[in-house]
Amino acid sequence: MRKVLAVPEPRFIATLQQVASESVSIACAIHGNGTSAVVCRHHISVKDRSVGFVENSDDPDDLQAWCAACERLFIREGEMTKAFRAFNDFVLVCVDCYAELKARHSSQ
Repeated sequence: MRKVLAVPEPRFIATLQQVASESVSIACAIHGNGTSAVVCRHHISVKDRSVGFVENSDDPDDLQAWCAACERLFIREGEMTKAFRAFNDFVLVCVDCYAELKARHSSQ
């Protein structure tokens, strides 16, 4: 079963906290209905500089990424601890927004 999340403005606000392993569709205010992807809150909130873009899955149908600061904390914690989850604050975005965030935050 696919869940559909309506994402009001600003377009990046649906959180991952209640999403299980099922496939999730998202209604993006910019790109319309589509498949969801996961990024950290820093990809959304930081607009004046690149924060890095570390992809966390080899599966092309499972788009997940977090920033360099999240990667450092994950390595230090050794797993997705409560502190890591609070710092990362996962966000669902559509795959088109994911591609835009990847272009904005990837190292040049």
